[in-house]
Amino acid sequence: MRVLGVDPGLTRCGIGVVDGSVGRPLTLVDVRVARTPADLDVAKRLRQLEEAIEDAITTHRPDVVAVERVFSQHNVRTVMGTAQASAVAMLVASRHGIDVRLHTPSEVKAAVTGTGRADKAQVGHMVTRLLRLDAMPKPADAADALALAICQVWRGGATNRLQEAALKAGLR
Repeated sequence: MRVLGVDPGLTRCGIGVVDGSVGRPLTLVDVRVARTPADLDVAKRLRQLEEAIEDAITTHRPDVVAVERVFSQHNVRTVMGTAQASAVAMLVASRHGIDVRLHTPSEVKAAVTGTGRADKAQVGHMVTRLLRLDAMPKPADAADALALAICQVWRGGATNRLQEAALKAGLR
């Protein structure tokens, strides 16, 4: 299964692609961070993110796109930008007919580190270890996007196979 993970953000949007399946080693395919300048009009920033996600999807042809579920934050401005970036990722995936799965930050942390309370350094360290990388992906948005992809492979893989089997059997 090939999964494109998106750690949404208006200033920095992490995009990571991982190949893998439950019980098999994971493979890094690509990781990048789309950056937009804070002084640029929001609509133009969203367009830049759309182009970066579009490029990643057309280049790597993922089976599913995993996006971090936007959660409530005290800073409304930050949550708005995150929600807008998240919507762009979901829209681009949908345009390509690719399923989108949302994962909470604590779900991703638990899948990758074993605890939903892990900090960014722990997530980065485990992503580095699981993907057998020489160095931790930087910035943290890159590691977070890969963690989302890993979470989807491990937690969503079985669900996806069951759904495919049901479709083939004409049960849905």
